[in-house]
Amino acid sequence: MKNYNVFLFDADGTLFDFDRAEENALETVFKTCGLNYSRTVLERYREINKGVWKSYETGEISKEELQPLRFNRLFSETGVEYNACDFNAKYLYELGKGSFLIDGALEICREICSLNKQIYIVTNGILAVQKARIEYSAISGYIAGYFVSEFVGFQKPQKEYFDYVFSGIQTAGKEKILIIGDSLSADIAGGNNAGIDSCWLNLSGAVNDTGIAPVYEISSLHELRKFFTNEYKG
Repeated sequence: MKNYNVFLFDADGTLFDFDRAEENALETVFKTCGLNYSRTVLERYREINKGVWKSYETGEISKEELQPLRFNRLFSETGVEYNACDFNAKYLYELGKGSFLIDGALEICREICSLNKQIYIVTNGILAVQKARIEYSAISGYIAGYFVSEFVGFQKPQKEYFDYVFSGIQTAGKEKILIIGDSLSADIAGGNNAGIDSCWLNLSGAVNDTGIAPVYEISSLHELRKFFTNEYKG
């Protein structure tokens, strides 16, 4: 088993419990705006949001278009009359407060740093939201830096995004870098494009029928210990 020195973590769904943050933010803003909220609204929003993010990743729309578009579509389907741009601004503010962590995230980050190894966050998320969530989270002191696509000018899985990342980190070489993420299309494909080893965090036990092959697959963050310590026996 390789022993890595630099760990590139995706943010949402890998270190941060985005589902919890998303649900909390959406419910809060709906109620603050005097709108009816339900589980059905949440589920439909997630379907719409997933679709528009895929359109962003393939370059069909910009991140500026993405943000109000998801709420325009949701409101159109549910009959809600509210300005999508205003709602989106309120939603992003609440989302930025959602620094809920995935199980094992704090412990793993602490252990990696105790061995003088480095952690960076690589994310396609929205800059203001990710900055707030990272800086106010319990793991902020363990993060050497973060790279948000909105600032970089490219996004995962583009090679140019990772070229920018490599120019901003200290490492002995690509063979010492491991990217960990829950998205095959962004994180694993990105690692493959960049020529670094990749680790798919498959928390739900999903079947990989995409043709995108990670070097490793784990079902919990605790399993990452095998990549930075020879004492791991799991």
